Parts: sequence; C-alpha cells; structure tokens
Amino acid sequence: MKKNTLLLAAAAMLAISSCKKKDDVTSAGDFTAMKTTVIKDFTNNIALNNYSDLNTAAQTLYTSINALNADASETNLAKARNDWKAMRAIWEQAEGFLFGPVEENQYDPSMDTWPTDFAQMDSLLASSNALTVSDIQALPLSLRGYHPIEYIIFGVDGNRSAGTITARQKTYMVSLVTDLKQICQALYTDWSAAPVNYAVEVSSAGNGSKTYAKKSEVYLALVGGMADICEEVGTGKMAEPFDAMDSAIVESPYAGTSMIDFKNNIIGLQNVYLGRYGTHTGMGLKDLVAAKNKALDNTIQAQIATAISAFDNVTVPFEQAIFSQRVQVKNVMDALATLKETIDGDLRNFIVVNVTD
Repeated sequence: MKKNTLLLAAAAMLAISSCKKKDDVTSAGDFTAMKTTVIKDFTNNIALNNYSDLNTAAQTLYTSINALNADASETNLAKARNDWKAMRAIWEQAEGFLFGPVEENQYDPSMDTWPTDFAQMDSLLASSNALTVSDIQALPLSLRGYHPIEYIIFGVDGNRSAGTITARQKTYMVSLVTDLKQICQALYTDWSAAPVNYAVEVSSAGNGSKTYAKKSEVYLALVGGMADICEEVGTGKMAEPFDAMDSAIVESPYAGTSMIDFKNNIIGLQNVYLGRYGTHTGMGLKDLVAAKNKALDNTIQAQIATAISAFDNVTVPFEQAIFSQRVQVKNVMDALATLKETIDGDLRNFIVVNVTD
C-alpha cells in the first residue's frame, strides 16, 4: 500500500511538472501568432484610440477657447484650463510611441516645442502681425501649439484672471487652437484613413506593408520610442532645469503641470509594454517577453512601476521641486535612467534575437 501511494504520488508530481513545463514554454507556433497579435493590438487598442481621443480633445479645447473668446468669464476660463490639461494628459501618453506620421510630418514639434519665452510671446502680441492661422503656422515652433495657449489662459504666474485677457491675446489663442485642432485631425487621419492609413501599414508589417517589410522593424520602433521617452524625460525635460536650477525652462511652467506631463509620458510607455490604453486591452510586449524570458518581463514591469511611483514622491510642482525636493527629483531621474538602460539593452536584444521576421 505504501508502495502504491508512492507510485501515485510520483505520477502526480510528474503530471504537475509536465503541466508547468507546458505553461512556461510557448510553442513556436504560438509565439509566431503572438508576434502578429501584439502589433495589431498595439495599433487598434493603443495608437488609434489614443490619437482618436487626442483629436476629440482638440475639438473640445477648440470649443472652450472660442467660448472664452466670446465671453471672458471666469467660468469659461476655468473650462478652457481644464480642457487644456485633459488634452495634455492624452498627448503626453501618446509620446510613449513617437514614430510614424507624428515625427515624419513634424506634428510633434508643431504642437509641443518648449521651453517658451513669455517675453517673446509678448513681443509678438505687441507687433503688427495679424495673428491669423496662416501667420501662426509661419512662426517659430516655440510660438505655436500647446504652450502659447497655456501662457494666455494661465498667465506667467499661473493666476491670470479672465478679465485681463486682451483682444490681441484672444486673437492669438483662437488661431493657436485652430492650428492645434488641424494638426490633431491630420495626425488621426494619417493613422486611420486613406491615402496613408498608417494603421494598416503597421498592422500588416511583414505581410505586405510598404512601410515595414518585417515585423521586427515595428518592434524596434516601439522599443526605440520607449527608450527615447525615458531619455527625453530624464535627461532632457527634467535634468536640464534641475541642473541649471532654472524654473523658466521647464515644459509647462504656466500651468504648473510639468511633473504630471512627465508621469504621463511614462504611463504611455507602460501602455505600450502592457498592451493597454484605458479600457482597451490586448496583448502587449509583456506577453512576447514573458513567453520566453519571464525574469526579464518581471524586471521591466518592476522598473516601470518604480519609475511611475517615484513621481508621486515629488509633492510640489516641478518648478518648485527642482529647488526644494531635489533628492526626490533625482530619484525619479535615476529610476528613468535604469529603465532606459534595460529597454535599450535587454529588451532591444530580446527583440533582435527573437523577432527576426
């Protein structure tokens, strides 16, 4: 009886061991199918929805800015400010995958060049420039996009009152938001409609795409975008004002939302890795990595979580934190440097080795 019990126990352990082996190792067929699914899920769940939301948010901000132009009430000013912040959150998450039309057609710098100089904007406002949309589109990039709108509706100290917005500032902000709306519409159209339909180009990578002959090219673009945003935030957006101790060169100084911008950049990176955006979920890079190297997946997810949580330890606006919470700010930059190294090294190498088609 004892012998039978031992045999049964041994058989059970063998069965469990076999199951574990089966669960931990993805077959070649499964992995091949997964490579296609991850790309399609990124395209349909993340990119298209993020850019669609951005386009909708631009329309909303356009409406609220025009309402403020027609009636400069504190209520309308508050609505415009809230809509600007909401649009910024959507855009900053989209910066987690900056490739394709957003770069090729210069949509990013046309919308989001910084730092700005309010003295330069005041000089423009004092000029004879008609400030039409076409005039705005011919200006230096630092005088277009989000941040000049930010300056007008928040003011240099973030406390502008509705009644102090001048007629020239109103003309400028309406042309700025019209330009911004047109850019966001063009960006979404490039991804979703003919003749470009970039979504089709990405999702058909390695299978008839004119842009991406191999799936690996899309994966390397995704990994490159993730590494780039870590570097841009850590060594650019944060390090430059931190090292100079200069609050005038932060990204969103008038609204005081720079740290929120930075965090949303890394949430956008996380969205790409996890394969999710809002309520839209699917397969992400994590599934591909976990199928062959669960330890690497655990490391990447932990480092992303550490970087995002590090932002929460900075409890004052970034413009103040570079003076009063330098240790906490440095911790964020260090976490981003660690994450960037892993993405640019281990994750990139994983893609090079495992995605060759």
